[in-house]
Amino acid sequence: MSKLKPSIFTGAATAIITPFSEGKIDFASFGNIIEDQIAGGIDAIVVAGTTGEAATLTHEEHCECIKFVVEKVEGRVPVIAGTGSNDTAYGIELSKYACDVGADALLLVTPYYNKATPKGLIKNFLETADATNKPIILYNVPSRTGCNISLPVYKELAKHERIVAVKEASGNISAIAELCAACGDSFDIYSGNDDQIVPIMSLGGAGVISVLSNLLPKETHDITRLCFEGNYKDAAALQLKYLDLINALFCEVNPVPVKTAMAELGMCKVDMRLPLCEMEDATKARLVSAMKAHGLL
Repeated sequence: MSKLKPSIFTGAATAIITPFSEGKIDFASFGNIIEDQIAGGIDAIVVAGTTGEAATLTHEEHCECIKFVVEKVEGRVPVIAGTGSNDTAYGIELSKYACDVGADALLLVTPYYNKATPKGLIKNFLETADATNKPIILYNVPSRTGCNISLPVYKELAKHERIVAVKEASGNISAIAELCAACGDSFDIYSGNDDQIVPIMSLGGAGVISVLSNLLPKETHDITRLCFEGNYKDAAALQLKYLDLINALFCEVNPVPVKTAMAELGMCKVDMRLPLCEMEDATKARLVSAMKAHGLL
């Protein structure tokens, strides 16, 4: 965990879905989901991230989601707003709004599609950090953005006082180990993959930003708790217990399976925005089977 900068959260944060109904945000379901998360002991909530279908939210909807979650949570857990963009100026505008309405922190994804150079990445993040007043979590997910944050870029960004954490979803454990060794005193490092919580926390990671916790907030929190207690054997056993469900939640592109699963639980409708669409019959059957195996259905 970070030694030089305060932590936004430790443990498990849910990358929360955005429920839709008839093409609009379903705020009634959204509120119920948030209450379920907090009752389940989740440590933080991330709104309008990849799992929240931020890419298909209008500007007005994006702002409404952030404001709604901040107001609904009422300070009970930290709220982290996804405000990264492939347009730095727009990302700064959205980030300022999130700060103004009370988000506790910002999650900034690498600028997708543009595939910025290391110099461009550094300038993008530093300009956003300088223009805002809340702590920042960098989000590295090269499989979706086509852009990877290299160790030299991380080292440069670690110097900024408000860049305090990283969500690492590259899947490259060796690279994450190098990051922990080089920047572990300057960053909190969160797993961005539910199947890598224990390995990353064993290297000094501070927790996870999770998809699984939409369904299982308590159990995901407990995996991180066991790690903090030094009980990696039981933490690994709990993570492996849910490995089939984790894999089923990614058998189609996120967030299609998790939103389908939440609908199966009666928490929302299976409404997604194109190009996302309903699951194939075979993959949905796999997901439902995994949910039944764990007593969710």
